[in-house]
Amino acid sequence: MTQISKDLLSPAGENQSSVRVAVVQMTPAFMDNNATLHSMEVVLTKLKDQGCQLALFPESLLPGYPRGFTFGTTVGNRTSGGRDLWHRFHQVSIKEGDHVCAALADLARRFGLYLIIGVTEKDSINSSLYCSMFYFNPEGLLVGKHRKIKPTAAERLIWAEGDGTSIRSITTPIGRLGGLICWENYMPQARVRLYQSGLDIYLAPTADARPSWLSSMQHIACESRSYVLSSNQFFQKDDYSEEFQRLLEDKSTATLCRGGSCIVSPYGELLAGPIYDREGYSLAEIDLGEVVKSRMDFDPIGHYTRNDLFPVSNNQ
Repeated sequence: MTQISKDLLSPAGENQSSVRVAVVQMTPAFMDNNATLHSMEVVLTKLKDQGCQLALFPESLLPGYPRGFTFGTTVGNRTSGGRDLWHRFHQVSIKEGDHVCAALADLARRFGLYLIIGVTEKDSINSSLYCSMFYFNPEGLLVGKHRKIKPTAAERLIWAEGDGTSIRSITTPIGRLGGLICWENYMPQARVRLYQSGLDIYLAPTADARPSWLSSMQHIACESRSYVLSSNQFFQKDDYSEEFQRLLEDKSTATLCRGGSCIVSPYGELLAGPIYDREGYSLAEIDLGEVVKSRMDFDPIGHYTRNDLFPVSNNQ
C-alpha cells in the first residue's frame, strides 16, 4: 500500500518559490538493478552537493528499456524463447514495496530530495507488467505512482495499460508535481486531465530521442504554463551484453538512444539541455512565481477555458 505523506496535505499557497531541479540522462545496466542503483547513487551525490531538490530519471530505467527486442513475437505467433526472455525481464521488474523499491526510497531519504523514476512495474496480484513512474519524497516515502495508459506499438508486447486514475498532480512543498510517460504526452485528453488537477512542474520521462520530442516539450510547457522536465536514457548497442546483442532485431545501429533530456520554462524557453550522445544531467533553478506570472497571458484551466464549448469529462 502506498504510504500517504504529509506532503499531500500541504496547501499549495505555502510552496517555496525557488526550487533546484535536475533531469538525469543515464545508461542503465540492463536487467542489473544493483548496478543501476549504484550509478544513481553516484549521480545523486553530485546533485546533493549542488543543492538539488528534485531529480527526474528516465522511463523504465529499472530494469532497463528493452529497446530492439521482439520477444519472439510476430503477428499470430510467439516463440518459447521469447516467452523465456519476457519471463527473465519480469523477474527483475519492480514491485511496489520490494527490495528495489526500498532501495529507491532510501536514496530519496539519504539525499533529501524528490526522486521520480521510470520503472517497469509488476503487479502484486496479476502477472502483467506496467510502464510506471514512481514518486519518492525526501522522507523516503512513495507518495505517488502513475502507470502509462497506452503503450506504443511493440511496447504492447511488454506492458499492460494503466487505468488512468493516477493522472493527477501531487501537492508538495516544492510545488504541484505531475506527469505522463513518453507518447501518452501526445494524448490531448490526458494532458487536460493532468492540468485540471493543478500543476507547477510537469514530468515527462521518455524513450523518444528524436528532435520532434524537444519541440513537443516546448509546446507542452507553453500549453500547460508549467516547468517541463524530460529525462531520457543514453544507450548504445555495446551497453547490452553479448547475449542480448545477439537478440537484437537490428544489429547494425550503434547508438540506440541519443537522449535529449531537457528543462523548459513555462514560456517554452530551454533552461537546460538538451543533452545528446552522452550520459549526464542538467540542473536548473526554477521560480514557481513564474508559473503564476505566465498564466496572466494564458491559463489552460482558468481564463482560457471554454467549458461551455469544450466540456471535459471527469469520469474515472
